[in-house]
Amino acid sequence: MAETFLFDIAERVLAKIGHLSVDEVRLAFNVKTDLKKLEDIMISIKAVLLDAERQQHQNEKLRLCMWKLRDIFYDAEDLIDDFKCEALRKQDAINHPNINNLKVRVLGSFRLPFSFYLKIAHKIKDINGRLGELATEWNSFGLRQCNDSRHVFCRETISFVDSSDVIGRDEDKENIISMLMKPSEDRNVPVIPVVGIGGLGKTTLAQFVYNDDRVTSLFPLKIWICVSEEFDLSRLLKLIIQSVNKGERCDDSTLDALQARLRSLLNDKKFLIVLDDVWNENQAKWVELRNFLRSTNGFSPSKIIVTTRSLKVASIMSSIPPYILEGLPLEDCLTLFTKWAFNDGDERHYPNLIRIGEEIVKKCKGVPLAVRTLGSLLFQKTDESDWIYIRESEIWRLEQHENDILPVLKMSYNHLPSHLQRCFAFLSLYKKDEIYYSDRVIRLWMANGLLEHPKQNQEWEDVGKRYLNELLSRCLIQMEYDFGLYFNFKMHDLVHDLALDVSQKECKTVNSKTETVDENVRHLLLCEQKLVEVPRVLEEMKNVRTLIIQDVSKASINESLINLCVSNFKYLRALALRRSPLRALPNCIGTLKHLRDLDLAHCGGIQKLPSSFDKLRSLQSLNLEGSGLKLLPDSVQRLIELRHLEMTVEAKHLKEIRAGCWTSLQYLRLGWCKELECLPEGMQYLKSLRTLVLVFCHKLVSLPRSLKFLTKLEHLEIKYCQKINLEMEVEEEEDKDLQLSLKTFSLLELNALRDLPRLLLQGSSSTLQQLQICWCPNLSVLPARLLNLTSLHKLEIVGCIKLSAQLEGIERLTNLTELTIHGCPELSKRYRENAGKDWHKFAHIQKVVIKNEICNKIIFSL
Repeated sequence: MAETFLFDIAERVLAKIGHLSVDEVRLAFNVKTDLKKLEDIMISIKAVLLDAERQQHQNEKLRLCMWKLRDIFYDAEDLIDDFKCEALRKQDAINHPNINNLKVRVLGSFRLPFSFYLKIAHKIKDINGRLGELATEWNSFGLRQCNDSRHVFCRETISFVDSSDVIGRDEDKENIISMLMKPSEDRNVPVIPVVGIGGLGKTTLAQFVYNDDRVTSLFPLKIWICVSEEFDLSRLLKLIIQSVNKGERCDDSTLDALQARLRSLLNDKKFLIVLDDVWNENQAKWVELRNFLRSTNGFSPSKIIVTTRSLKVASIMSSIPPYILEGLPLEDCLTLFTKWAFNDGDERHYPNLIRIGEEIVKKCKGVPLAVRTLGSLLFQKTDESDWIYIRESEIWRLEQHENDILPVLKMSYNHLPSHLQRCFAFLSLYKKDEIYYSDRVIRLWMANGLLEHPKQNQEWEDVGKRYLNELLSRCLIQMEYDFGLYFNFKMHDLVHDLALDVSQKECKTVNSKTETVDENVRHLLLCEQKLVEVPRVLEEMKNVRTLIIQDVSKASINESLINLCVSNFKYLRALALRRSPLRALPNCIGTLKHLRDLDLAHCGGIQKLPSSFDKLRSLQSLNLEGSGLKLLPDSVQRLIELRHLEMTVEAKHLKEIRAGCWTSLQYLRLGWCKELECLPEGMQYLKSLRTLVLVFCHKLVSLPRSLKFLTKLEHLEIKYCQKINLEMEVEEEEDKDLQLSLKTFSLLELNALRDLPRLLLQGSSSTLQQLQICWCPNLSVLPARLLNLTSLHKLEIVGCIKLSAQLEGIERLTNLTELTIHGCPELSKRYRENAGKDWHKFAHIQKVVIKNEICNKIIFSL
């Protein structure tokens, strides 16, 4: 069912009101009172929204009212963002005065047009009026303030399973049983966590193991506890006691009495406990229970199996790696599907249906509950049209019951905090089986204001990374490869179906076949290679905030789409035109004053930016890598909100960075600038820069000394720059006390490199954590100050065939936990495992990989 995300929208709008500066509020004449009224109304509505979310599924009138509120709250957010846009316009006018605003130069201030005062005042009164009209209806629902109870579930499971009903899990059962048989080396009861998404069969596997004769013989006492609800210690102790001593009543017992009774029952007994369906992420609660189960006589012979959807839960409850449950093979899925779709043996009479069934099963991607759900829908249906309908339908559109796949997966969604629910829904804006890139996803979230305000010493990007790590830990997304600065990930098709389901009225994929779209949908993916005209449904939409155009091959269609976007979508926050055949941006793009994320990557036809580009003052992220730009115009330097910039230019030199420009820039990437000979002057003004990446800048020779002034720089990557030597100018007296913040430093295929930049290593001696040096064939020596990197914990040296220097003193790098040496003949020989002369010097390093051969080059993501 489509979600309103009302609670999170209200939180974000109220946070924005709270962060309005006094000056920004003064921009709008005499509206302070009305703005305070809006804030008070929203606070009172938000106070009962949790109750509303809980009741909406049984009250259609309440649900419709919530949709009306959502649209009003969105309009309120646009209004608050208007304040920010005007503040940016004022700041730009002060920074770049011209003949038309002499007052800026004379007085250092800027009076906004009276028309803006009138417009903003009218908008606030209109929103307050609309909220007032809804007040009577809203109050009639009798909503109350309540605690967030979204985390509580009521789902019962039992220990029994008929082994003949379990298909395709024999190998998993044997793996778990072998883990149960391993002797313990701890007084704490060893915990075996089984982790996977909902519907994968974790409970079934635990039942399969629990009922195995070998397990029954190994553990005289077996206890099955369905945790599911809140992880309440008293409740769990009672359940364990009642399981051990059937019929015992302990409802009124104190916690102290319960723990004493439990110890007397378990004392000197070898037991197996299954804690099924655990959601608790509070470590203290688990430690309390664990201590009650701890052996009092040496190592514990007992074991605990935990099933959970969360890697975080697994890490809290166990020190051993979790058992990650995989999907079933296609053959096993087909067997299971046949079992649920036919009476025994009937499938032999319907070979035509079995062929269709094979295609239906592929949609399930190995998830047994999905297979069972679709098989059940077709039970005793032999009309081919019924089977074709299921084959052609999205799983999330099919009718389902409480224990079917989508409701079971929805439990994972319901368990997410409200801010993560909305971020998760945004992932539906990608096609199934698409590879997601963490940095692009975070920028999309940022552009739409979905992230909580950063805490002290954090940036918005850090909040986005934390959100993605949370989704990873809950198995809602799966990492494919970690590139260091970012990672890519995938989403299971069924989880993608869940995202589509909850985001129905928020996000929409549009193509030529799309006949209708709710006019209040805010985020669009337009995806069709053979599109011949702009879909008409877009012409009636006004509230779009995100537009991703993908696989549209005709340049004329892209131009029409951009013109439509500019004329209709005045509150657009994110526009992605990656790999578009577009030849130019229209000059009127400057009217998109709310635009924060513009992705023009690999738009090779765009050779210059329109003159109005400097009007995009809200722009936070701009990707011009792979474009056909001849040079970067001055207008880009006027974008004072810019945090992320990637670019390709054909120029030999970039214009000097002026003081006061790009003061918010966090990430700068220069890629495929094949003629660029040097970095621009004025790099020292990029005071906020945290990441600098240089890729395929073939004529770049050196780094400027001005990099030493970038005290916030944490990540530096230089790849495929054939002429760069990194020999910075001679050190000066003032450089002795240089304090930098570099954490990761990567050098990849730099043919001219003969030495490492001593200045950067010296300044980062206490902060550098990872150093990667790969395929630098002329590097022959590592500087002695490498051994001063006291925080270094990962060192990788690959394909440096001339490198012969010893790593003398490496034992002083006490924090080094991972060392890799590949294809460096002299080093590999000297430090060969258990045979090299100096192998013993690596004794303190946890993970050491040394190979003598020249390894094949990995194709890194560019």
